[in-house]
Amino acid sequence: MGKKIVVANLKMSMNTSDINIYLKSIKNLNNKNVVICPTSIYIPYFLKQHFYVGIQNVYKEDLGAYTGEVSPLQAYTMGVRYVILGHSERRNYFKETNELINEKIKACLKNNLKVILCIGESKEEKDLLKTKRVLKKQLVTCLDGIDIKNVIIAYEPIWAIGTKVTPTNLEIGDTISFIKDVVYELKSDAIKVLYGGSVNEKNIKELNTISNVDGFLVGGASTDFNKFKVIIEEVTE
Repeated sequence: MGKKIVVANLKMSMNTSDINIYLKSIKNLNNKNVVICPTSIYIPYFLKQHFYVGIQNVYKEDLGAYTGEVSPLQAYTMGVRYVILGHSERRNYFKETNELINEKIKACLKNNLKVILCIGESKEEKDLLKTKRVLKKQLVTCLDGIDIKNVIIAYEPIWAIGTKVTPTNLEIGDTISFIKDVVYELKSDAIKVLYGGSVNEKNIKELNTISNVDGFLVGGASTDFNKFKVIIEEVTE
């Protein structure tokens, strides 16, 4: 499946002063296995570097009267090469459905963006032993009619995001094996699967021993480049 990748989801976490400091920290970052996804208004400052730039969300249309939205076409022509779709925060706060996410994936692939599709279960779903059922439903609907060669899955258990709680390595490995098996059943092809959810500089060494993980989607720890650098070095070098 190739080298592991590390994706930084900076979310809506930094102001202009913070971004300027961050940019100075990453100016010497030279690693094509790293994708940094800043808030969309800051994307121009991250372009033309020696890493890939992603966007945290897009709309399903290329152009039109959709105030406040950014299209896949706009993102790609600016120089963005990756997009995060289906993040639990988009599903929860903005009520994005699997069907809408499917439409967005199709629009992004049409515009040559590589898609990082987030899936995951809530604490309640985990406690009710519904994890596999929930994940399979998300995969079946989101990937309907999709050519997956430019799609990466990010498994992010919702209960682990920002909580400093992570599943055990055995749980992560088993779940990722399940995801890969489901995708193979649907598409007769292999897919990369990242792990996300409270990944940080302290637990990355242990997490990186999980043999079937193809990389990591990093939230809070990616906003501090000293911490993020530890993760990059452990995973990609």
